[in-house]
Amino acid sequence: MTRARGVPVRPGAPDDGRGDAASRTVLAKAAHENFPVAPFFLPRAWRGDLMAVYGFARLVDDIGDGDLAPGGEDAVLLGLDRSSAAEGGDRVALLDALEADLHRVFSDRAPGPLHPLMRRLGPTVRRCGLTPEPFLRLIEANRQDQRVGRYPAYGDLLAYCELSANPVGRLVLGITGTTSPERVRRSDAVCTGLQIVEHLQDVAEDLARDRIYLPGEDMRRFGVTEADLAARTGGAPVRALIAYEAERARELLNEGTPLVGSVHGRLKLLLAGFVAGGRAALRAVAAADHDVLPGPPKPTKLSLLREVGATLRREG
Repeated sequence: MTRARGVPVRPGAPDDGRGDAASRTVLAKAAHENFPVAPFFLPRAWRGDLMAVYGFARLVDDIGDGDLAPGGEDAVLLGLDRSSAAEGGDRVALLDALEADLHRVFSDRAPGPLHPLMRRLGPTVRRCGLTPEPFLRLIEANRQDQRVGRYPAYGDLLAYCELSANPVGRLVLGITGTTSPERVRRSDAVCTGLQIVEHLQDVAEDLARDRIYLPGEDMRRFGVTEADLAARTGGAPVRALIAYEAERARELLNEGTPLVGSVHGRLKLLLAGFVAGGRAALRAVAAADHDVLPGPPKPTKLSLLREVGATLRREG
């Protein structure tokens, strides 16, 4: 039996080294997010717990997006038969298998979790007293991605963000022991804002997956068709639509920013980094004249640091 900071981990599937390699591949993606996932200045326990949650969230997104490594290794790790795994596995079947492994994380009965990222999650769940609900919502968001590729109204998109984004902020509050109704409300606003920013950056990539996260009612209002979104560059109507949605994201980030001022110490700096990541990304989108179709506009490290400083000054 292995241990993580004194918390026993129930044995699951044997680890032949391939699982560790798959886990490292998933966790390495943290470096490419718009915001710091588990920066060095946090206490070691927080960093480990945040990376454990990130590993789960990244894995479920990779399954939902069909981005798993060729060969279906994660399918094998989750207990699916090798013939299915050899084809990469059906996404819904993989999500079902992941949910079953999640229930093993929260169970005291053997066997333990199968996937190494899920075994890593177990100590965090027990140490922080986390509940299954936010993890299940993230899985459900990716199930919805298999069924729904268009969102008729802004309210429909917000409901999707309740599944796909807001649980992450609630998990951060749970890990840091700072959950309260007001903080949850502010956190939800920040997370939804960050999700919308990501949707704006990834319009072309999402369309290639037959998904559009721009509300249909807004597309009609600005005279934007799906063919317009498939162009190499955005025309004036597309750029006006992106600017409109970017302002919505900015308002959500502003609504949630008082969350930063409600905490202290290194947690304040972490949350300022989340907000700043969204704001810096919005600046990058604006600097591209809201033309996101050639590729996702990305903020520089300098712009991110400037936004962190501005956020801390406002909420200090």
